[in-house]
Amino acid sequence: MEEQRQTLWTKDFIIISLVNLLLFCGFQMLLPTLPLYAKSLGGADALLGWLLGAATVASLIIRPVSGIILDKIGRKGIFFGGAIIIILVTIAYSHFPVVGMIIGIRFLHGIGWGMATTASSTMASDIIPKPRFGEGMGFFSLSSSLAMALAPGIGLGLLASGGFISLSRWSAGLGAAALLLAFFIRSRKPAAKTEGKLKASPYEKASALPSFVMFFISSTYGSITGFLSLYAAGKNISNIGMFFTVYALFLLLSRPLYGKLTDRFGFPVIVYPGFLLTAAAMILLSKSATLPMFLASAAVYGLGFSALQSSFQTMAVIRAPKERLGAANATFFTGFDGGIGFGSVIGGMIASRAGYSNMYFYFSLFILIAAILYFLGFRKKSL
Repeated sequence: MEEQRQTLWTKDFIIISLVNLLLFCGFQMLLPTLPLYAKSLGGADALLGWLLGAATVASLIIRPVSGIILDKIGRKGIFFGGAIIIILVTIAYSHFPVVGMIIGIRFLHGIGWGMATTASSTMASDIIPKPRFGEGMGFFSLSSSLAMALAPGIGLGLLASGGFISLSRWSAGLGAAALLLAFFIRSRKPAAKTEGKLKASPYEKASALPSFVMFFISSTYGSITGFLSLYAAGKNISNIGMFFTVYALFLLLSRPLYGKLTDRFGFPVIVYPGFLLTAAAMILLSKSATLPMFLASAAVYGLGFSALQSSFQTMAVIRAPKERLGAANATFFTGFDGGIGFGSVIGGMIASRAGYSNMYFYFSLFILIAAILYFLGFRKKSL
């Protein structure tokens, strides 16, 4: 019986990982394509910035609320609500070809996105056995990381071959598939409340530091997705989409190993090399002048970012009380989403003054800040 409880690859775990993969693919397909669509409708560059930021702002608003609902009421209701919103607004994009309307729709998309992904991560936290939590969270977060690496290229391909209407249907279809699959996950009620005063804070205190560290780490990803194509174009390099393919490959190869090492030896053995690799990748990217150099930085970035994302997501959840898993996941993704948005905004400001090469070099300093925060915050702990 004990061995059965420690099984990782249960039906529920496989399904929730597939659900997360489909959700992230549908969302990430639109990241590089919505600005192109809005531009074709006559959108000014200033409005495109609002378009990119609307979903991030909305998700930051809704995640804390979602965390409270997840912990007080349950998991599936908030997931289904978010998934339905995602499906409806994705279809709506092509039916309201006005840039102002698209920005409003994008805000609603962020609401659904924040609800569904906070719920899916909390359901995964329920399912993964604690003795294998590092390994399990590593595999689960691999589903989102793979989508972040592969879906942008897929979205651009669909846009080029079938136009934005076809792309939006594919994206909505992925959301519908995730919704249907989620019906087959066994429903889990929130953990029983501990005696005493009920915690109603939208954020989990135990998850705050991992979330804050992740904010600086994920800012590097925001700078890459926001400006890599422009940086490469300035170097007269084509096929820069291969960057994300190489990144995904090395992420896929390393993630299972990282989870097992974490469960056996603890976080420092993964986290400190992750900081070094991610900082090195940003420095190498700042010096890249040929496609092989870009791809080498992608490989190093995949190894480093993979270690850090899975480790800090695991820390954010494993340190939280069982009855606060929803708030813990909401706290982590607040830092994660906020970092990506911050990276896009501050990256543009730095690039406009110092150029893309210097911008990527400066982002390596953000990894140094994250490493210092981790060292100071966890030096007396086992994490």
